Amino acid sequence: MASSAPISKTQLTILSILLTLTLVFALGKAEDGFVRAMDRKLLGLKNQKFSHFRFYWHDIYSGKNPSAMAIIQPPANASKSGFGAVSMIDNPLTEGPEVSSKLLGKAQGFYGLASQEDIALIMAMNFHITQGKYNGSTLTILGRNQVFDKVREMPVIGGSGLFRFASGYAHASTHKFNPSNGDAVVEYNVYVQHY
Repeated sequence: MASSAPISKTQLTILSILLTLTLVFALGKAEDGFVRAMDRKLLGLKNQKFSHFRFYWHDIYSGKNPSAMAIIQPPANASKSGFGAVSMIDNPLTEGPEVSSKLLGKAQGFYGLASQEDIALIMAMNFHITQGKYNGSTLTILGRNQVFDKVREMPVIGGSGLFRFASGYAHASTHKFNPSNGDAVVEYNVYVQHY
């Protein structure tokens, strides 16, 4: 059995250059020096899925361990809508409307009263999933929430983990609201396209 000759530095350099060029052409062609078209299969993005998630969002201001906290209060002469108030949240997302039901994740972010005329929030939050196949992945919601409408629609603008390149929308409908302390339970139905 004959032994093969060792690879020379020149051969190794040529092989390295060829492999690099192969990767560059496989990944995509550079455009304008800083952008290139990509083959999504190389990133593991094969078939797009369409999923429906349902959970209950618990906005809790009361008690010893609130999940929502007012961080900015509007001045006394502000509009009747509370324009300018901002709250930070780390709200439980549960399977059922009771806060004691199975925890599916957390809604983390903030919302603020963004209208001078009516009660409408700007909401920016991540739904961080902690159960099942999507454990550790997030869906990002950013949109207008006109609180007293029966059903509010907000866009899903992206995500992380198994929700990379996610898009879709979320429907929010109030299940329960306590005007004396501000606590609320909201049902979220999220429809999302993802890979």
